[in-house]
Amino acid sequence: MTGVEQEELGLFGEEDDAHVTEDRGHSAADGGRGERVWSVSQVNRAVRLLLEDTIPPLWVSGEVAGWTRARSGHCYFTLKDESAQLRCVLWRTDAERLPTDPEEGMTIRALGGLTVYEARGDYQMVVRRVESEEGEGLWRLAFERLRQRLEAEGLTAPDRKRPLPRLPSRVGVVTSLSGAAIQDILRGLRTHGPWLHVVVRGARVQGEGAGLEVARALRALGGSGLVDVIIVGRGGGSLEDLWAFNEEPVARAIAACPVPVVSAVGHEVDVTIADLVADARAPTPTAAAELVTKGVREALSELARMGPDLARGLSRRVERVRARRERGGERVERAIRAHLGNRRARMEGLAGRIHALSPLRTLERGFAVPLDSDGRVLRSVAEFAVDGRFALRLVDGRVQATVRSAEQAPPLGGTTP
Repeated sequence: MTGVEQEELGLFGEEDDAHVTEDRGHSAADGGRGERVWSVSQVNRAVRLLLEDTIPPLWVSGEVAGWTRARSGHCYFTLKDESAQLRCVLWRTDAERLPTDPEEGMTIRALGGLTVYEARGDYQMVVRRVESEEGEGLWRLAFERLRQRLEAEGLTAPDRKRPLPRLPSRVGVVTSLSGAAIQDILRGLRTHGPWLHVVVRGARVQGEGAGLEVARALRALGGSGLVDVIIVGRGGGSLEDLWAFNEEPVARAIAACPVPVVSAVGHEVDVTIADLVADARAPTPTAAAELVTKGVREALSELARMGPDLARGLSRRVERVRARRERGGERVERAIRAHLGNRRARMEGLAGRIHALSPLRTLERGFAVPLDSDGRVLRSVAEFAVDGRFALRLVDGRVQATVRSAEQAPPLGGTTP
């Protein structure tokens, strides 16, 4: 408190007080009795200034009683122990940072400063931060409250979850563009599914507003029609770091997504609301890449297992047919050829399903793609300049070429007008 404030409020030491009393002995305001008369407002203001100036911000521990969140967003409550209580207020801007409101009787720690509400003379604490005595207690409480609400709506039910596509060709990813998770996911997809087309939508995955960004990214990517399945997640961290994936907007965006969603948040021990609502949960971002390519790897394994069985079966069949051929002539030979053709077609069909996913298939059929110096595809005669240079992209490399002439041809399937 400044000296001016002390003088204004009449807060003096013993010597100053005696001097003022002597000087004010003839004041009309004191009725000539030599005694200063304080107004109620002066008393309350003096006490407020004393509290605010002499006691710095401090942590206070106690049980919560009468927690009320007003329509304005401010929170009013009482901290108490076995023998005393302290009235508290938490303003809206600070209350918005709480994951949830504490329960009645919950033990918390509150950081704030002591003051007096002058209009009523109420002594109270203005709280800036609230924490549970159990460390993550408030976060765990918020997690359980949302889990129970979503469970009651059926959003975590196993029968609501959709199967992942067996042979996806397009995978969406929602995560931070600067984190380690995006690198882990892309590395896994390149390893287990190098033919996949990957679409990434960046979003903040930590901090205030991160949950809303993740939810918007999920809605945009899911509704784009560009992907068959989506991976959403981030790397590990504390419960507070992972909180964006425990927020209701993210849970509802996952549930409403038109394509299956794989949640890959943190490490194997971390479980989030996103994990419970998603169609599949991967313990890590790397495992998510393995999960969405599992069907392809199973198809390859199935083909590999069928090879020896088919070979043995064909061998036995050939032996039997050969024996009959010696007796049946050309009729048996035709049967052998037909049977071998069917078996060959079955194996080629299985191999074709895998080969069809390769982007080089078209080039392997003898086609070439003309490219300009910037790597753009040239699709029309008008884009070729006489004596201009271009490259032909073949299945195994590029050929540099020069245009000698360029002539317009009739449209495919039509006639020249």
